[in-house]
Amino acid sequence: MADTARDGGDAFADEAEPTVTIGEYIEGIEAEELEVDLVLGGDDGKECTYAGGYLKRQAVFSCLTCVPDGVAGVCTACSLACHDGHEIVELWTKRRFRCDCGNSNFGGHLCKLCPEKDSENLENCYNHNFKGSYCTCGRPYPDPEAKEQVEMIQCCICEDWFHEDHIGLNSIEEIPRDEEGEPLYEDFICHKCSPVCYFLKLYPETIWASSKQNLTSQTDASDSTVMEGGPSDHANIEKHENGAHVDHMGDEKTSMENGSTKEIAVPEKANVESSSGNNCKLGMNVNTMPAVTEKNMPFFMSKGWRDTLCRCETCTNFYAQQAIAYLVDKEDSIEEYEKIAKQKREKKLEQQEGAETNFLNSLNHVQKIEILSGINDMKNEFQSFLESFDSSKPVTSEDIRSVFENLAKKKKQRLS
Repeated sequence: MADTARDGGDAFADEAEPTVTIGEYIEGIEAEELEVDLVLGGDDGKECTYAGGYLKRQAVFSCLTCVPDGVAGVCTACSLACHDGHEIVELWTKRRFRCDCGNSNFGGHLCKLCPEKDSENLENCYNHNFKGSYCTCGRPYPDPEAKEQVEMIQCCICEDWFHEDHIGLNSIEEIPRDEEGEPLYEDFICHKCSPVCYFLKLYPETIWASSKQNLTSQTDASDSTVMEGGPSDHANIEKHENGAHVDHMGDEKTSMENGSTKEIAVPEKANVESSSGNNCKLGMNVNTMPAVTEKNMPFFMSKGWRDTLCRCETCTNFYAQQAIAYLVDKEDSIEEYEKIAKQKREKKLEQQEGAETNFLNSLNHVQKIEILSGINDMKNEFQSFLESFDSSKPVTSEDIRSVFENLAKKKKQRLS
């Protein structure tokens, strides 16, 4: 950060550079390691995931050096072992994807970890993210032409990433956030995918994420309207682009299409109890919903909204027809993916701790004392260094060398 001038150009001489303790530094490293584990799903990157088939969710990478047209993706292990030094695009996670490394899309470049693969993975889906472009604007991320990188959010349906000001809202202030700016939604459905998920409007208001401001800004029902194509917490009337209205106050839903009226019975609030077989939460056939006549708007879904979705035979078949059956698969969600990643990380840390304990137990008494003394000396030496160090100056290689020279002297004195 540049110095701030005052009083004719004099800098704030008394402003010291921020410093961190060893504990804070270690906590920062651990937080970064956790973030990586969450993105990679706990994958240690040692084995190609091809043998696992089309995994429900995994970290995927695209190699533009090998496949410039972006019609292939590789797993974490292959990105490290087979494409080291290549131009790699990190795609975060993709659903139902199988590693392509070394197949026909790679033009003879065989996979080092799993060379025996089919020529192509027919069920894999590729979008423009695999070419390194995102959003409706098709820009890369990070964008080399942008003065400041703008936050992007991922649609849970198409899995594309969008700039917040490119999702069809009048203002990004409409995105549900708390007072600190943290998102209040669990999943985002972009304006391109919301028509496929329009059936969600039949569900209770609790599935929609709402900001605190929206929750407290209730107006008179007779004057209220909702944003075209979007959910409403308090409004009872929804205005369509063709000027017609849908009245939600009674037990029937009316839509005006080409001057004709058709009515579909819809309960005022869906039954959110568990459903199975033909016991539908909605109390209606979801296939008889009227055609979408509104402007496409994004949906912001509340925490646990997928658990509310009906799983009766009719609704389940409807999800399959719309190619969104994964919405009722718990393992598809990012929340479950990260939960599994955390469990793998905890297990890995326990194994590391166990290995360290076993190593110490294998040593004799003298060796244990030597190691523990060395650890204590290092701790004390770094503590002394931090206490005596001028925090306004940068740490140099000479400073670090001095710390280890002092440690070596203490070890020599202890052994003499």
